[in-house]
Amino acid sequence: MTRVLGIETSCDETAAAVVDDGRVTRSSVVASQADLHARYGGVVPEIASRAHVELIDDVVEQALVEAGTDLRSVDAVAAVHGPGLAGALIVGVSAAKALALATDRPYVAVNHHEAHLYAALLEDPALEPPLLTLVVSGGHTLLVAMHDHGRFSVVGRTVDDAAGEAFDKVARFLGLGYPGGPAIDRLAARGDPEAVPFTRPMLDDGDDFSFSGLKTAVVRHVRANPDADVADVAASFQAAVVDVLVTKLVRVAEREGFGTVVIGGGVAANSALRARVLDEAARRGLRAVVPALGLCTDNAAMVAAAAWWRLRRDGPTPLDAGVDPSLPLA
Repeated sequence: MTRVLGIETSCDETAAAVVDDGRVTRSSVVASQADLHARYGGVVPEIASRAHVELIDDVVEQALVEAGTDLRSVDAVAAVHGPGLAGALIVGVSAAKALALATDRPYVAVNHHEAHLYAALLEDPALEPPLLTLVVSGGHTLLVAMHDHGRFSVVGRTVDDAAGEAFDKVARFLGLGYPGGPAIDRLAARGDPEAVPFTRPMLDDGDDFSFSGLKTAVVRHVRANPDADVADVAASFQAAVVDVLVTKLVRVAEREGFGTVVIGGGVAANSALRARVLDEAARRGLRAVVPALGLCTDNAAMVAAAAWWRLRRDGPTPLDAGVDPSLPLA
């Protein structure tokens, strides 16, 4: 058995987790900073970095305690080194390197996108590649073909706003606060998803995504219809985003011969997206893996899982390896 302590500080969650053999979660602790950033309507990098510094020691200690272990029983220490906010990444990477150095354990650097791919393997330990994953969050929207462990290819990506970014911007315009995704999800449950016929951007135009125009369409509609029911607007916007995401996911899966589709990232916690993926997959004879909510948002269990596979494949990461805020997946 190989036990990995994972650390995640790429944005505004300070997280640590202990995972055995890349598939068994012993603990997963996440300290959210949402309340710190809510007044600004989005993540403030300097505030995020400072909060990580204040929280990281306690979060790591709690993860070890909840796992019923200690640093002497950890076989490797991992952290996300990109993509993400530079200052935030440095906090997590520095902590992981210090722990690895102090305990003479290997350090493993993990790509944040790659970590999201492994959330599904924690949800279903029997899952094996090949599979097609939709990684959708505040900063990224990617369709990733996972051919094998360590072998990925990006099939589609956003050309402007990521889906989660569009959720946040629309929520801010509608006065729903931050974070916007959960707020729109809750409000949409009371609205009519067919009330406003928003366009489905790039639905039949390749495998990439675009949500900037949809965000603008929401703004124009509300300004032209100031008495419009906000719940209907939220539901219609959400339906348009979900329609584009799921249509492209299943289309690529069928075209490329993937029998399994997976979703990950913060927007994968959206109730409409989760339901639609399961329904469409069942209708088309595909297998769908939808991770638990705690595995969709940023967490360190997925980091530790990805690190286990990377350690087996590539060995330890040199301690002089730095962070890369713009690190691509492939």
